[in-house]
Amino acid sequence: MFRIRIVYDTFLPVNRNAVEKIREIAREQIADISDEGIQKILDRINDPYYEQMRYLLFVADDARGDVKGFALLSHDPKNRFCYLDMLAADFRRPGGGVGGSLYERVREEALRLQCFGIFFDCQSEGSGGSIDDAVRRENISRLRFYERHGARPIDNILHEAISGKHYPVGYYLMFDSLGRMYSPELKLAKRIIRLILERKYKGIYSAGEINTVVNSLRDDPLRLMPHRHRKKTSDVVARYVPDDKKILLIYNDRHHIHHVKERGYVESPVRVEAILKSIMTTGLFRRAGIKKFPASLITDVHAKDFYDYLKMVSETFEPGKSLYPDVFPIRKDVRRPRKLSSHVGYYCIDIYSPINRNAFLAARNAVDCALTGASSLVFGARMAYALVRPPGHHAGRGYAGGFCYLNSTAIAANFLSRFGTVAVLDIDYHHGNGQQEIFYEREDVLTVSIHASPEFEYPYFSGYDDETGAGPGAGFNINYPLKRGTGGVEYRKYLRRAISYIRNFSPNFLVVAFGLDTAKGDPTGTWQLTGDDFEAIGGMIGTARLPLLVVQEGGYNNRYVGKNAQRFFTGLWNGAYRRG
Repeated sequence: MFRIRIVYDTFLPVNRNAVEKIREIAREQIADISDEGIQKILDRINDPYYEQMRYLLFVADDARGDVKGFALLSHDPKNRFCYLDMLAADFRRPGGGVGGSLYERVREEALRLQCFGIFFDCQSEGSGGSIDDAVRRENISRLRFYERHGARPIDNILHEAISGKHYPVGYYLMFDSLGRMYSPELKLAKRIIRLILERKYKGIYSAGEINTVVNSLRDDPLRLMPHRHRKKTSDVVARYVPDDKKILLIYNDRHHIHHVKERGYVESPVRVEAILKSIMTTGLFRRAGIKKFPASLITDVHAKDFYDYLKMVSETFEPGKSLYPDVFPIRKDVRRPRKLSSHVGYYCIDIYSPINRNAFLAARNAVDCALTGASSLVFGARMAYALVRPPGHHAGRGYAGGFCYLNSTAIAANFLSRFGTVAVLDIDYHHGNGQQEIFYEREDVLTVSIHASPEFEYPYFSGYDDETGAGPGAGFNINYPLKRGTGGVEYRKYLRRAISYIRNFSPNFLVVAFGLDTAKGDPTGTWQLTGDDFEAIGGMIGTARLPLLVVQEGGYNNRYVGKNAQRFFTGLWNGAYRRG
């Protein structure tokens, strides 16, 4: 295990020790650098704006202070770019190692400083007999590492040729656009590269050589070489994200006890496991333990007799057996039946939600997960994700339905309403009828749902666009029922409207009921959303930059549900923290 920290000076003993270790690493891993050169660079840490550049030294060390690697980054605030002076680590471990974590931390800092990109030098593969095979392999490993993390050599520039006159092997000038589809215009690129050469190659390049390199640039905008060494892989490189910017993950580790195997029940444990496995490759999440909350927070939302019934079944019904409703009262003012099995239709709106011991226990734990995430926002967290099943958004005040038993999303939103106004955005394929009913007459909780039209899709009796709230809640319920086969472009048009409503409402918190059943190929839906769409949707929601709780709802295509979740959260994080 290691941490990454910034060394702000070389006066503290812990930092002096780090600097001595950095000398050793630099001598071992960085070619063409002398002790004098190392010292000159380290001295800049104590001079905040040496040659109009601010220098930041990042070290990766363990609890004993043993340095595993380091990176030196210089920042030009006037021209809004960064230059990576040095990065020393093991480049043979491209994913998740010290080098990868250091480089992703550098990228994160450049984004925080609102830079448009990072420039740096990287030794080329060499030509002819200029270097031996071992050095060439090491240089290729380094280039492959940077390509995997988003950087490529600048094309059509004579920097490699000119640097090759001064060093045994020439250097590529690299550029990293920090994840954006961006390349600087020629005029800007020439100005920045001239500054780099004048500052970094002072006393090495002549004025004529600098002019030769700058004037060799002709592409507008700046052109990068195609990938030369990056291996073809679908693996995601885990980025380094500071703990305070990670998404708090609360995972319902007891969801698997609820597994209904009969009647083609698609709400299965594997879908949540697929999501968990996929999102943990991103480096964006920090696991948190589940806290226990009182039942009163549930009965603030659900009718007490409904909650008591579910609890009674969980305590008295035989494990492994399920109660399915066979009679549904058509009037709501009827008496509750006395027989246990006859109660089911009184408390359930369909045949998709059998009542049994484990359904309640799993749903109760899901509620605790959602409340844990909600309480973390109250205590200063920015984003939390309750990865739970069974889902909850179809559960109303006094009934279960649509695989849902307790409405975790509504319970969490109601809890947050104690501390400020709340917006609930439901992006499941099916209408969030539970939240609509629970908050329909309230003005402190805005409910917005984008879903398939109830004219052809479950729950059929709820989700029309003229259902806008009642009493004090009039105007605070917004529905966007969309047609069959809706694709990403059409969907995002309505999502923009939804986010506009939310911004005008100016909530203190945002709760997202997150459904992945909007994806192309989902067995319960008809829409055509792809991975690119999920990433774009996440990015749009992230730009709201509100304390945010995401609660898992639907999503039943187990082949793609994990990848789509991964893309959504990548977009969400980028939207929240990356600008430009």
